[in-house]
Order: sequence, then structure tokens, then C-alpha cells
Amino acid sequence: MVRFFAFFVGAAFAGMLLAGLGSTLYGLANDPPAATAEHEFHKHPKELALASDGVFGKFDERQLQRGLQVYKEVCSACHSLRLVSFRDLEGIGYNEAQVKNFAAGFDTIPTVNPDTGEASTRKGIPSDRFPSPFANDVAARAANNNAIPPDLSLMTKARHDGSAYVYSLLTGFQNQPAKLLKEFPDSKTPPGLHYNPYFANLNLAMAPPLTSEGQVAYLDGTRPTVDQMAKDVSAFLTWTAEPKLQARRQTGFAVIIFLLIFCGLAWGAYQNVWRDVKH
Repeated sequence: MVRFFAFFVGAAFAGMLLAGLGSTLYGLANDPPAATAEHEFHKHPKELALASDGVFGKFDERQLQRGLQVYKEVCSACHSLRLVSFRDLEGIGYNEAQVKNFAAGFDTIPTVNPDTGEASTRKGIPSDRFPSPFANDVAARAANNNAIPPDLSLMTKARHDGSAYVYSLLTGFQNQPAKLLKEFPDSKTPPGLHYNPYFANLNLAMAPPLTSEGQVAYLDGTRPTVDQMAKDVSAFLTWTAEPKLQARRQTGFAVIIFLLIFCGLAWGAYQNVWRDVKH
């Protein structure tokens, strides 16, 4: 009796679920959701090939250093790297003296004056993290059309196709297509925002940061086109998000090799122990 009752309850529950699913599908088929400008004109990120791609990929230190230069001279005016310390830059080919010199170039590190107890600033040291360009969120909003610029430390892990997303966003600013305004007249980009089809809602507060060739004078002589600068800073932000990427892959290969050898030894031991026993 108990089993019959349990079966009846389960069957009723399953029936209700199927009825709900059928109702939902019927509603979608007869009254599909209205198309939106975001759905019709949002684009997937462009293809981007980096040296770090693939299981055998390795970071290109020269490209990472160029990306750091783009970040410092362009992106750092609005975006922070609060999870990256200056000393971490040794991981992209800088020596200790170069890191110290680079850190000292930031003279807005918050501190307290030991003589007066008042808030003050000092030059950076290798153990410091990249400072925020704004004192607080209120100042950040005031300077960016009421939008807080996101921290870039983990940006390429926080977005789908992160590296390609950053590259596409930086090179994707354009005028609104006439087709969009024709189909969706109410979707005109509001004043103070900028149209970019690679951004989720098509309009963002950030103005185009990379606008012309030569905006950054590369120290290694590489031609600083807008496309090249976007690729380099995307590669650098890939490194900030996963600075131990190469070591992690090497560890993975070592673990796989160990497991293969262990399985071979275990199989050999099994065959030896049970060699006189019929299976």
C-alpha cells in the first residue's frame, strides 16, 4: 500500500512537471520573446592567437612587457591592478633593479606620515601592489560618467574568451550601424556612452582608449599600431590573471607521466603476483 501511494505521488509530480514544460514550450512557440538590439547586434569576440595558447603555449616576455607599457601609459589612468604586486613583474623578464625602478615611478602609494600622523603618499617599493587611480568609488564614478572602471587583474578569467574579449573590446569602438537605428529607433547610444558591439549591452561608458598609431612608443621598436597595442595589453592581462600558467601546465605533464608509470608498475606487479593463478 505504501509503495503504491509513493508511486502515485511520484507519477503525479512527474505529470505536473511535464505539463509545465509543455505549457512553456507551447508559449514560446506561439509567442516568442521580442527581438532586442542587444541580441541582434552583439558580436562574439574576434579570433586572437597568443603565444600562451594551447597546452604547450608559453608567454612571450617581450609582448608582456609591451603590454605592461600600454597598461601603464593608457589603462592605468582608469583601471587598477589591485591583485598584482610590482615584484611579480620579475615573472615577465625584469630583474630586481628594474622592478625597484619601476615601482618608484608610482609616487601615490597611500601611507601615514610618522611625524604628524596624517595621511600621506610615498614612492612604491617592490612589495606594493599597483595603486588604484582613484581615491574611492565616489571619485571613480565622478570621473567616468557614474560608472566604476573594473579592476583588470582577473579580467581575462572573468569574461568568456577573456583575452579575445579584451582585444575585441579595445578595437571594436565604432559608430552605430544604420541598420540598428532603423530596426530599433529607441536604441540610439545615449550621450556620454560609446557604441561597441562586443560589449554585452552595446554601449559602455569607457571612451576608446587606443585611438591612434604611436600612442605608446614601444621601447623595443615594435610598430605600435592600435591592433598591436590591443593584442599586447590583452596578452599582459592574460598573464596577470594566470601568472603561474606555465608552471601549472608543467606540473600537469609531470603528474600525467607519473600516473602512466605508476599504472605500468601496478599492472606488472599484478601480473607477477597472480601469475600462477588461473582467472
